[in-house]
Amino acid sequence: EVENLSKSYVVKGKRIPILENISFKVKDNESIALLGKNGAGKSTLIRIIGGIEIADTGLIKKDCSISWPVGFAIGFQGSLSGKENAEFVARIYHSNKKSEIEKVVRSVYEFADIGEYFYLPVKTYSSGMKGRLSFALSLAIDFNVYLLDELTATGDFAFKKKCTEAIKDLHKKSSFIIATHDLATLKQYCQKALLIHNKTIIEYSDVEEALKHHKKLLNL
Repeated sequence: EVENLSKSYVVKGKRIPILENISFKVKDNESIALLGKNGAGKSTLIRIIGGIEIADTGLIKKDCSISWPVGFAIGFQGSLSGKENAEFVARIYHSNKKSEIEKVVRSVYEFADIGEYFYLPVKTYSSGMKGRLSFALSLAIDFNVYLLDELTATGDFAFKKKCTEAIKDLHKKSSFIIATHDLATLKQYCQKALLIHNKTIIEYSDVEEALKHHKKLLNL
């Protein structure tokens, strides 16, 4: 549950409000489409829910586990290898048990498919390899709710297809909050929608209705 949440940024000495006193609830086994124009605050809200940014005011109440934004590559320790980063994240988000950590590491290694680079410092990776590692790590740990922000898998066709299939499997057991311009994806996964407009939230129980309003605002 998000309660009276507000967020602003200071730009050239001036405070610019992005979200103002927004509130909404996500029920169990309910996936949410997050709509809005570019710059409306979708990614900001995703990052706040995922704990990457802090709101100015307001609360986020939860009785479930929530992922960081899937594929979000910022936060790796560059001097550590992909394997060491995976071990660290597994300890923080999953378990201190050696067997469980090894399970996560094995899953990340197999899914990322970056070969021996997995054992080299992340600072030696290309942006594509960082994206693969991040995506694989996002999928290796179980969460009740996954945050998907403009989900675009990095890599060749085979890797993107693998990511799409993995997301489908996740949706069978978890909920999503999705911010994307891919309207087909929203219709496929979501039961209701939140449209960010004029720094506040308009809630829809019908995703199709929300998409129609969204298109009108975009003058499509």
